[in-house]
Amino acid sequence: MNRAQVNTNQQKRVTLAITGATGVQYGLRLLECLLAQNCAVDLMISKAAHLVIEVETNEKLPANADKLTEQLNKHYAELSGQVKAYGREDWFAPAASGSGAASSMVICPCSGGTLSALATGASNNLIERAGDVVLKERRQLILVTREMPLHQIHLEHMLKLTQMGAVIMPASPGFYHHPKRIEDLIDFVVARVMDHLGLDQQLVTKWGE
Repeated sequence: MNRAQVNTNQQKRVTLAITGATGVQYGLRLLECLLAQNCAVDLMISKAAHLVIEVETNEKLPANADKLTEQLNKHYAELSGQVKAYGREDWFAPAASGSGAASSMVICPCSGGTLSALATGASNNLIERAGDVVLKERRQLILVTREMPLHQIHLEHMLKLTQMGAVIMPASPGFYHHPKRIEDLIDFVVARVMDHLGLDQQLVTKWGE
């Protein structure tokens, strides 16, 4: 078996971070879709994101990383992928090092504070360090920003990160697929992220199909 065949058969690993912006539904739905595509997901949920999840959803997710890992794998047991959660200061997590980090990272949603930290090279927690690693290693970083309106600093940080190789993907759902439910709007954004990750998705029909 040649190297190309080995790489093709390897399970895709994705680092997923959910931060404290409104729209945590996007991140939770993305997690489900990644697991459905047999991805191994390194998951990080910020303290603020846990608060937003309590406010915006009916989900009850433990803050402890081990308990969160156990709960999510049990909840998504029928899906082929696996998830492992990491705490904000778990510096031994694979995402904290260029030698262990996944080739792709998505921050969904990405708060203004996280955007600022990435643009300025701060690494005060594991999410910020993981994003810094992806940028320095020239790997794929997708930021699903969720803020409005945007002031000058937001825009400058987005431009700076784009110039560094990140993809800024605002949570701006389209309407050409004639959404009937809020879930349809969520799926539109998640589908675009899946497309950029090179993963199959049946959430939204691509334009022209």
